[in-house]
Amino acid sequence: MTPAEDDRPAPETFLEVARAESEPPQKRGKLKIFLGAAPGVGKTYAMLEEAHLRRRAGVDVVAALVETHGRMETAAELVGLALLPRRRVPYRGQVLTELDVDALIERRPQLALIDELAHSNPPGSRHPKRWQDVMEVLDSGIDVLTTLNIQHIESLNDAVTRISGARVQETVPDAVVAEADAIELIDLPPDELIDRLKDGKIYRPAQAGQALENFFTRDKLTALREMALRTTAGQVDAEILSLMQAKATRGPLPSGERLMVCINEAPVAKTLVRSGKRMAERAKIPWLVVTVVTPTHEALGADAQQQMQDAMRLAETLGAEPVTLRAESDVAGELLRFARSRNVSRLLIGRPRWQKSPWRRVTALFREPVSDRLLDGATDFEVTVVTPNVRNERRKAVARPRIDTQPKGYVAAVVVTAVATVLGLPVESVDLIPSSALTVFYLLGVMLVGAHYGLGPSLFASVLAFLCYNFFFIHPTLTLSIAQPSEVVALSVFLLGALFTGNLASRLKAQIESMRATQTRIETLYTFARKIASATKFDDVLWAAAAHGAKALNARTLILTPDAGGALQQVQGHPTIEEHLDARAAGAAQWAFEKAEAAGTGTGTLPGSDWLFVPLATAGKPFGVFGVAFADPQRAADPETRRLLLAVEDQVAVAIERNRLAEELSNARVAAESDQLRAALLNSVSHDLRTPLVTVIGSMSSLADPDTDLPREDRQALVETALDEARRLDRYVQNLLDMTRLGHGALKPRQGAVDIREIIGRVRSDLARTLMRHRLNVEVPRDFPMLQVDPVLIGQALINLLENAAKYAPAGTEISVRAGLAAEGGAEIQVIDEGPGIPAGDREKVFDLFHRAARGDGAPAGTGMGLAIVRGLVAAHGGTVRATSGPDGKGAALVMTLPLATPQASELETET
Repeated sequence: MTPAEDDRPAPETFLEVARAESEPPQKRGKLKIFLGAAPGVGKTYAMLEEAHLRRRAGVDVVAALVETHGRMETAAELVGLALLPRRRVPYRGQVLTELDVDALIERRPQLALIDELAHSNPPGSRHPKRWQDVMEVLDSGIDVLTTLNIQHIESLNDAVTRISGARVQETVPDAVVAEADAIELIDLPPDELIDRLKDGKIYRPAQAGQALENFFTRDKLTALREMALRTTAGQVDAEILSLMQAKATRGPLPSGERLMVCINEAPVAKTLVRSGKRMAERAKIPWLVVTVVTPTHEALGADAQQQMQDAMRLAETLGAEPVTLRAESDVAGELLRFARSRNVSRLLIGRPRWQKSPWRRVTALFREPVSDRLLDGATDFEVTVVTPNVRNERRKAVARPRIDTQPKGYVAAVVVTAVATVLGLPVESVDLIPSSALTVFYLLGVMLVGAHYGLGPSLFASVLAFLCYNFFFIHPTLTLSIAQPSEVVALSVFLLGALFTGNLASRLKAQIESMRATQTRIETLYTFARKIASATKFDDVLWAAAAHGAKALNARTLILTPDAGGALQQVQGHPTIEEHLDARAAGAAQWAFEKAEAAGTGTGTLPGSDWLFVPLATAGKPFGVFGVAFADPQRAADPETRRLLLAVEDQVAVAIERNRLAEELSNARVAAESDQLRAALLNSVSHDLRTPLVTVIGSMSSLADPDTDLPREDRQALVETALDEARRLDRYVQNLLDMTRLGHGALKPRQGAVDIREIIGRVRSDLARTLMRHRLNVEVPRDFPMLQVDPVLIGQALINLLENAAKYAPAGTEISVRAGLAAEGGAEIQVIDEGPGIPAGDREKVFDLFHRAARGDGAPAGTGMGLAIVRGLVAAHGGTVRATSGPDGKGAALVMTLPLATPQASELETET
């Protein structure tokens, strides 16, 4: 990487900017927290002081909720600020005053003061916690100033409990504090805070004595003060790191301490990790453990690789942040670049005291140790060097080039050298070409061998080419003697060039293999993510997870989820679901599910198991475990494999959670529709069904009253009115029953050949009183064919259509019932009125259940079921119904299309 590349901003910065530009513009408010170590340090007072400064600067400030706790100086600071009325909440016989979020959002000030971020809202509130109210206010674009004590931060709850001896119940998630745009520490020395308590400026005198004995002691206040200082410093340090990455500032900046342990010498890796843990604990600073993987990483022996993996697991266990970097060759440069990007101030490196073996002396001439290059380049870091004695370590742990022992590479070296010699012999006979040019054939052969078979065969090919060139082309030929001194120099240069060419070719091969492995991992994860994303059902997700997880990890996979009793059951697996888990494997799976931690082989919990189990969880508790049995047991301890496994596990968990959320959303939608249907039904029952009941009761009460002497005509009118309303009520109840039967598919029409005139005649008789205010015109051709319908159900549908027309058409107008043949086959029955008509946008909606056209206050009421039932009844006969305008564009026309009876059925019906 060039120096210019070091000055580039971090790629994550560009991603955040692109994400912000792609999202719809929505201003979110800014959050500032006034943080204190204990009550009484002056957080609310400092918040009010800043509010006054903002108000004088022209900012619209509203004190949405400020708790003065009876302190006169705090109450005095409220003078001059706009106060938002509080929401009154009855709770356990008393009335509480809480933040009115709706009123605040409707008021929309530029800045709102909301005290005590960790406060719990009373039951029945929209949000159980005040910090959730603050998040909603921020989302509406309002800036917020708030206060918080250090003991209310969730991650510090246990530490505060050990300090104070009492557990705080009201806490705020760390993510909320991390999202704060600014945190201002309000600090007060413990002695001064205790004096304020004694003077009654914090609690009432009756409470002050108990507080002095329990919480407000010098040692506890000092510990809480240190915790508040460190929390604020950590927030500032994270902000500095983010700004450095965004502006590509070259670190480290002398703002905070951070330790980075560099482990690239296997025998001292664990020693370095333990030393780093002790240094970080003494200095109480964050620390990282970093290693660099190069294309020649496999040059380490199997024992060395195992030691590096154990060291990284140990670092993670001890609380460090393990990081694995990748570089082509410059390990020291990559470590230093990463250290500067993370604003590391201290480096811990290892420099073992080796036995002076010949191999170490030779390799030191060509390759400077990483520790030496780190010491030379780390001019702006505090470097600590650990030099443990590793004389007793096995030689396999020493990083040295791995010589390939496969015979095909050495056979290829012999073949290539022989071919180069055969090609060079005729060329050497040409006087115009010097013999030194023949070395090109051998160098090309060495490069080919190194590129295909690695370092060992390339070195063998280099030596073999040197001997062949000397034997066949250096005078005297056919001997290994050298006559001219100048030839010695030429041969030496040729040997060094051949060795260098072979080394470069082998390194190129290692780099290509590393890139190919990386590409394979990326393609596997991409395919896996695509398959998981395309699965829509829960079982499909589990099958895709098990099958593609097994392919990606080269292992057997298993997915277990709890049953109704909480016991883990195998629900999916690959290549087979019938895996018989022994006691250790079952215990590891149960541990991973209950503790939300990995267990099994390669971990610190039940490592004797053949299976490795990781929990399947996103934001909540685990809902299952993902088990892996590697074909190569050593892969369980490989950090790269562990990272791949965690990536697979995250994809599986997200996919399962997405399907569950989709199912819950579907259930919620059904529940909402059911509630809406229930509300509409209750509304219909309470209004439309009650009206005929009241009329019937009133008429019957008048008739039954012995003291009422009514004329015969009035009594007859009351009887007819009660009878009409009872029939109307019967039709409503029948509509409800028909709708229920249609919804459950229980309505089966009894179809037969029926004359439409009979249906219209019966309907006309039933609706005589309803249609008495209109002129009914029936137009049916004399030779109109019979219909293949159920006369009762189609009669009910026609009743609903005529009632709907009579309801909306003005009195004295005409209602027409026309029958004709449809162009596409079947019969059309039209009900046409001269009313206001149906808007084009509502002509399909009128057939929805409980839909009512908006006609104003003077419009007649209805249940909204009539036309929906018509559509259901007609659809049960295989027909359709639609709404359109009248013949001249006036009024409304509702058209039913019904099937015609076959000629045989019509003749049989006539004979009957």
